[in-house]
Amino acid sequence: MALRDTSIPEPSAPVPPAPSAIGAAPPLGPADRGRLLAGAHHDPHALLGAHPVPGGIAFRALRPFAGEVGVVVDGEHHALVSEGEGLFSGVLPLTGVPAYTLAVTYGDGRARETHDPYRFPPTLGELDLHLVAEGRHEQLWQALGAHPTVHEGVTGTRFTVWAPNAQGVRVATDFAHWDGTAFPMRSLGSSGVWELFLPGVGEGTRYKFEIHSRHGQRFLKADPMARAAEEPPNTASVVTASRHEWADADWMRTRADRPVHEAPFSVYEVHLPSWRPGLTYRELAEELPAYVGDLGFTHVELMPVAEHPYGPSWGYQVTGFYAPTARLGSPDDFRFLVDALHRAGIGVIMDWVPAHFPKDDWALGRFDGDPLYEPGDERRATHPDWGTYTFDFSRTEVRNFLVANAVYWCEEFHIDGLRVDAVASMLYLDYSRDSGQWEPNRYGGREDLAAMAFLQEMNATVYRRCPGVVTIAEESTAWGGVTRPTDTGGLGFGLKWNMGWMHDSLEYVAHEPVHRKYHHHEMTFSMVYAYSENYVLPISHDEVVHGKRALVSKMPGDWWQRRANVRAYLGFMWAHPGKQLLFMGQEFAQGAEWSEQEGPEWWLTEDGYHSAADHRGVRDLVRELNTRYARTAALWQRDTDPAGFRWVSVDAAEDNVFAFLRFDADGAPLLAVSNFSPVVRHGYPLPVGDAAVAWQEVLNTDAEAYGGSGVANSGPVEPEDGGVRLTLPPLATVWLTPYGR
Repeated sequence: MALRDTSIPEPSAPVPPAPSAIGAAPPLGPADRGRLLAGAHHDPHALLGAHPVPGGIAFRALRPFAGEVGVVVDGEHHALVSEGEGLFSGVLPLTGVPAYTLAVTYGDGRARETHDPYRFPPTLGELDLHLVAEGRHEQLWQALGAHPTVHEGVTGTRFTVWAPNAQGVRVATDFAHWDGTAFPMRSLGSSGVWELFLPGVGEGTRYKFEIHSRHGQRFLKADPMARAAEEPPNTASVVTASRHEWADADWMRTRADRPVHEAPFSVYEVHLPSWRPGLTYRELAEELPAYVGDLGFTHVELMPVAEHPYGPSWGYQVTGFYAPTARLGSPDDFRFLVDALHRAGIGVIMDWVPAHFPKDDWALGRFDGDPLYEPGDERRATHPDWGTYTFDFSRTEVRNFLVANAVYWCEEFHIDGLRVDAVASMLYLDYSRDSGQWEPNRYGGREDLAAMAFLQEMNATVYRRCPGVVTIAEESTAWGGVTRPTDTGGLGFGLKWNMGWMHDSLEYVAHEPVHRKYHHHEMTFSMVYAYSENYVLPISHDEVVHGKRALVSKMPGDWWQRRANVRAYLGFMWAHPGKQLLFMGQEFAQGAEWSEQEGPEWWLTEDGYHSAADHRGVRDLVRELNTRYARTAALWQRDTDPAGFRWVSVDAAEDNVFAFLRFDADGAPLLAVSNFSPVVRHGYPLPVGDAAVAWQEVLNTDAEAYGGSGVANSGPVEPEDGGVRLTLPPLATVWLTPYGR
């Protein structure tokens, strides 16, 4: 079978005919020859290429399937002698190693002139290797992976990979029919890094690493640092380079001007492949910014974008941590989408999954034949819930892989925030494990100290390198100090999902109004701990799948009441201390659970559907909530300051009423009142004190425009004896501000 060698972009001038015979090179020793041909040699550059020997310079090339191989020196072609099994060698009577190329002839009889990969010195310097070995290379992606580059004046691609337990590593490419025999890599010492520069290889080349393990196994692995990958179900890595020219300089320059916990922050969570099924990154860039901007959300949160083989995992089982999924386009296409969102004034948060990875045999698991990214202890290596591997956070190189990955998305793709998935599963050694399936830490506790140190390092590094970026923890336990700075012992996150508020509030509204008085505390308990962390209030994808029902379908009552409950709930949520997150489809009260195949039920809002106005009404409310929220500093400026909140009515359980005041930095108030009962309450007394002379209603979820009954407080509401009497619409939330402001 002829091998198509594309290791040079195009042939040079015709290869000259061979002159007289070349001298014989000293033969390789049996051990070296065997290891080289088996792909188990640590230093193929010592055997291949050009080297001084008695009588001149010896040339040796490994070109499987080639009929003839020669060297071209000063325009003269010298045929090498076949040593069998793809090896060719010879000696020229020269005093020093010359500039030379190889002339390789395959089955078609045509010679191709190419640079010899084995004449080049290493492409990585001592500083890179030192930082890799220490686990402190904060831009690791610039040292490892596949990089188109010019090396010693020659264009090609540098391949580097960390595989410290391997006996040998080779580059296997599409143009070599996935046979890595011709391209063994060299070990760069104790760093565990293997390297090879392949001249003429450029963007678009598909490749894997062929690993020869110390156990005698040989297998192909995708590049852990690949910055692009084939579209699943194909699994090869792809050589790539970015050519995107960013146009978001204004956004990047100003995004750090105000701390996120003192700024408006309302998030629209999106699963990109299903938001508008079939759209590419570039097509999404035409529609998503316009839609999100129209609704007034400040940010989008993208469910995992990194490459993953199994679509129904929604991206939470990652194999390509440095590669945006090819399902929707190229890495530059994804940059284009982020750029478009920024130019529309919308921040981009990305779900990031450092807790675990799948066991696919072509990916990270047992990468060099031994546990490498995962712990060696099988009890710790396998995640009991997901059947995946966990990362070995105690290993410096693994921590470096993940810390650099967090920085990579922020620096290379201008990501504004990382929502870190499954933090609780990382922090506890006994997470989902029974007795005997875990060992305590050195202090006898259940905390994973290595994972804690990793999260602290990641957060500290991201905040230092990437001003304006926020990290957000999905952490479902009472671990203390998740959003406390690392220099005071905290984990260093900027925000944390408030899973307790989410669970309790959804439990409350799921009850029939007549029963809600028995669960009143579920809506008030969150304020007991509201200032223990910096919180996000999440109604995420996890709450509208797997039998949990869509938000509107969780609500009791008929269709009108269910929508009214949703509107009242969203009004309560947007006024509550903390930031807001709402998953796609819930903004227009989709009744069905989310499906990653179908996406949101957009047809519910289209003209011709009998209830379109009902769904559009909820969406109009979400727009107004975001608009009013952004204009009202009391709702976000003191989110982390207890002085920014005061209960007005906390114990009206019999009435299903909640009322509280929010204050901005200057003390200007907003009064939020929720009536989770289906009856109108006239003249309802609320002891607001001296907060204002008179009040005006600025938002009412029962407005007819949103599908409500239109019960409202018209005109100024005058104070009475240190309080105010309001008309409370049924199943509704109203916001009021001082009259005239």
